[in-house]
Amino acid sequence: MAQQLLKPSALQVQVRSGVFLSGIRRIGKTTFLRQDLIPALESMGALVIYVDLWADRSKSPASLVHEAVKETLSALSASGTGLLARFKGLNISAAGLSFGFQLDAVGKPGGATLGHVFTELVDKVKTDVVLIIDEVQHALGTEDGTNLLFALKAARDAVNTRPGTPGHLLVLGTGSHKSLVADMATRRSQPFAGAVSTGYEPLGSGFVSWKRDQLGQIKGIKLPSHEVMVQGFLAVGQRPEELQSALVLLQSRPEAPDIAFPIICSTLASAAAEVEIATIEGLGALASAIFDRVVSGNESGEFKLFSADAINSYSDQIGMPVDTPQVQNMIDRMITANLILRQSHGVYAVADPFVRQAWQQRKAMQLLGAPSQTGPDGGSN
Repeated sequence: MAQQLLKPSALQVQVRSGVFLSGIRRIGKTTFLRQDLIPALESMGALVIYVDLWADRSKSPASLVHEAVKETLSALSASGTGLLARFKGLNISAAGLSFGFQLDAVGKPGGATLGHVFTELVDKVKTDVVLIIDEVQHALGTEDGTNLLFALKAARDAVNTRPGTPGHLLVLGTGSHKSLVADMATRRSQPFAGAVSTGYEPLGSGFVSWKRDQLGQIKGIKLPSHEVMVQGFLAVGQRPEELQSALVLLQSRPEAPDIAFPIICSTLASAAAEVEIATIEGLGALASAIFDRVVSGNESGEFKLFSADAINSYSDQIGMPVDTPQVQNMIDRMITANLILRQSHGVYAVADPFVRQAWQQRKAMQLLGAPSQTGPDGGSN
């Protein structure tokens, strides 16, 4: 990925328009950025600025981005910093870089624009600057956030369209709200329309092998077989933290690891999915009816949520008349809640496949008249 960002081939240059990476929550996106991608980018000479829009929810996205930019500029303009040492080959004075604008005024009325800031920054360090915005979807929905995205787009154009630029400005946004993140690159009304949008590939059996080998060095630890551990990892939605929790719980179980581990993973999976299902049910009967139709559509290919048949079905399920505006309003609320996502015009899917599977299992058990949840001891609740 670092190679594609910094040294794109002729067929990859679209990355310079921006890259938006989406994936469900807690599958390791932030860990990947911090521990894998950023070091790889820096080893190839890039200057990376990282900001997490969830780091301080009391601050606006624009404030967080401006603070991250100013922190980097300050590190380059002060003597003796590790960041400055990386660019010592540019004949920079011991006092650090000097900029033609006031650092404290960046992001304030009358201060330097982001276009001015990034243009001068690229000219000074003579390399690519990569701005990584984690949970980028939080920049949507407010005037302040929208203005920030347009300012970043203007900065991107100011840097990247110059003939002979010594570096490029690359904007990488990541987020767990798949629909909103994808829209940032695909909707014409968005400033980064035309950018690259792609899904984050979850960890697989290779990660499980690494984790198992790591823990196998601890004397007396209980571990399931590799195959059972892989299946358990899949059962908890390929979430590393859930796998860790399951392994911790395994240590106190009296059964053989290969017997206990699947039960533990199934229990954790059910508990996590029930939280999401409770959110759906909390929106009311219409939300449950629509969600059920989306779940069924994933398999049958039926995505007509606004057809006469669909409207009649919702009315029958909730016991009162339903009209198209009501359905549209509820779908918009469910997209905002990250329960479903819009794949294309009129085509919707469940945002988290893990929740979809739990919904199907719960529905099947309800049809059979069985309890819908499994307790920690493997018995029914």
